Amino acid sequence: MSVFPQLALKPEVREHLHSVYTHNQVYTLILILLSVVIKTVCLYDLVCVCVCVCEVGKEEAARAFEALLSCLSHPPMFTCVRVSTHLHTLTDIQHKLQQHVTQQISCRDGSGSPAVIHTHPHLPDVLLVPVHGPRCVDLQGSEVIVGAQCGSAVLRGAHVFTPGVLSTPKFLKAGDVVSVFSDIEGKCTRGAKEFQGKKVFLGNGVSEVHRSDVFCSEGPARGVAIRMTEPLYQSPSFDGVLTEDVFLQNLPSVVVGHVLGPRPGERILDMCAAPGGKTTHIASLMRNQGTVVALEKIKSKTEKIIQNAKTLKLDCIEAYCCDSTQAVSPHPTRDCDADGPPFPEESFDRILLDAPCSGLGQRPNMSCSWSLKEVRSYQPLQRKLFTAAVRLLKKGGVLVYSTCTVTLAENEEQVSWALKTFPRLTLEPQVPHLGSEGMHGAGLSHDHRRLLQRFRPELLWAGANRIHSSESLHHRANNDTIGFFIAKFVKR
Repeated sequence: MSVFPQLALKPEVREHLHSVYTHNQVYTLILILLSVVIKTVCLYDLVCVCVCVCEVGKEEAARAFEALLSCLSHPPMFTCVRVSTHLHTLTDIQHKLQQHVTQQISCRDGSGSPAVIHTHPHLPDVLLVPVHGPRCVDLQGSEVIVGAQCGSAVLRGAHVFTPGVLSTPKFLKAGDVVSVFSDIEGKCTRGAKEFQGKKVFLGNGVSEVHRSDVFCSEGPARGVAIRMTEPLYQSPSFDGVLTEDVFLQNLPSVVVGHVLGPRPGERILDMCAAPGGKTTHIASLMRNQGTVVALEKIKSKTEKIIQNAKTLKLDCIEAYCCDSTQAVSPHPTRDCDADGPPFPEESFDRILLDAPCSGLGQRPNMSCSWSLKEVRSYQPLQRKLFTAAVRLLKKGGVLVYSTCTVTLAENEEQVSWALKTFPRLTLEPQVPHLGSEGMHGAGLSHDHRRLLQRFRPELLWAGANRIHSSESLHHRANNDTIGFFIAKFVKR
């Protein structure tokens, strides 16, 4: 069930994505059909069949594209929790987390029927928490408006924290029951007493603060402002829960760490590391043995990586504030063990380039105001980072490239460019491979596309009702994700 509007894009961006998706899918369907019928029908029949397939293909492609815009505005139906397996067993944390969820749901609505936490058959450090929704929730008389980023967090189980509040009733006081809405276009003025702009309902909660606590001359207080009691999508809150033991992470982001395949004792580089989810996962997979170098060009984000490493008790991580395009030393004789960047060429066994991107695969997201020029602006930066990564990678080393976007230019086109630009790179199989293969349109062969991994939630949405699907729980968890892309290379 779709309760939110589709992801709103500027017309030029929507048209660009539409042309990519519909062209690729129609072309694929035609090729599949031709391979079946070309030897068995006459020319006249073949032409008729092709015309028919084009019409059907256009409809199917258009349906899938509309499904993409719809699913991106909704949260995934599972919360993915990565366990610190370097400290604890998966079973122990599963038991602790189940106790927490049971207690939280019981306290929230008295149902006593919490979601059952599941393990994942192919990811030994992942727990899956089903998300229930959208639920029937009655509107209250008082409204609180929050920013889009805060709203997205609420849809994934968070309470409303004070900095995220934009508007409250004039006489809001602690204990008031309110309906929470998200300002999806960013037009609500902070401190407003009411808002008539475009907004979406997120659920109901109880205010923990007075209006004067939110809008005061000293700036907003910290902490929870609205404790969600009837969220539209029911998902456990993990605020302050088992902070040393678990890390909330989208499922494809966990897959990336396993595809990279880090081993104890290796020297590994995470080029664009903030906030450190993938960095700490790599370190955990290495059993905290070896060195993980994390680079981030913004100081405050670098400090966040350090904090996350400390919280998760990982001391093999070295974080530096550095622009990764400048991470290669101009002095080839520089000591590989010298502290900090820039580094000499071929310094690392494995490199993760989770590149800055347009982020159009993130969920939930109801509005993107970027122009087509802005969406396309990431490709040159990604190629600069990729070039640095190839230079820093040892012979025989592994390079994983990933993004959280759905465009062809930032994904398959980058792979095609890399294979042409760096002859020593070869695409390698990915383990695990839980997503779909790569898309058409970038000049890659079928064998190359099969080696890529693209998470495409729209395929599930375009098929059947995702909540009552007859498919297995793990099939739905693997497919109802954020939009994501992974490519794995080896330097020969």
